[in-house]
Amino acid sequence: MVTLETPRLILRRWREEDVAPMAAVNADPEVMRWIRDGSVRDEQQTRGGIQAWESEWESRGFGLFAVEIRSTGELAGFTGLSVPDFLPEVLPAVEVGWRLGRSHWGQGLATEAAAAAVRFGFEERGLERIVSIAQVGNDASERIMTKLGMHPVRETVNPTCGRRVRVFELLSEQYADRQPRR
Repeated sequence: MVTLETPRLILRRWREEDVAPMAAVNADPEVMRWIRDGSVRDEQQTRGGIQAWESEWESRGFGLFAVEIRSTGELAGFTGLSVPDFLPEVLPAVEVGWRLGRSHWGQGLATEAAAAAVRFGFEERGLERIVSIAQVGNDASERIMTKLGMHPVRETVNPTCGRRVRVFELLSEQYADRQPRR
């Protein structure tokens, strides 16, 4: 079982007790505003999502982590790596993504969590390229992508919902160049 720790967070695999708090995150229209068509998700849909994320861990050796606040044990949301099958034109690719509850916005937690996921992808899983995809207008996510060292490589349409998206990219050699020399 992979667990990553950052100064404020624990990134870990999913537990049954994570379903209800993640469902609360997914039920918030403001959180879901930039996800696919903006629809909220209920507890059953959230449970199905978590099961799919866990299956991805088993089949690919990476997936989406539950993000836990170290000081409180509270589930903040998720971050991690997945294959963006919804956007075939960027494949083959691995995407870093995140979704945190609103009470955790504006504190740098998404950047901290996503940076740990990117490090895991390049250093532990040997990935050559990581992308991130955001709907046009989602400036907060684009700021995180920029902080991760990513740069925009294309703008296109998400075929699942018809919304415009920007694809950002970071190559392993670009990542390595940003790391302090040991």
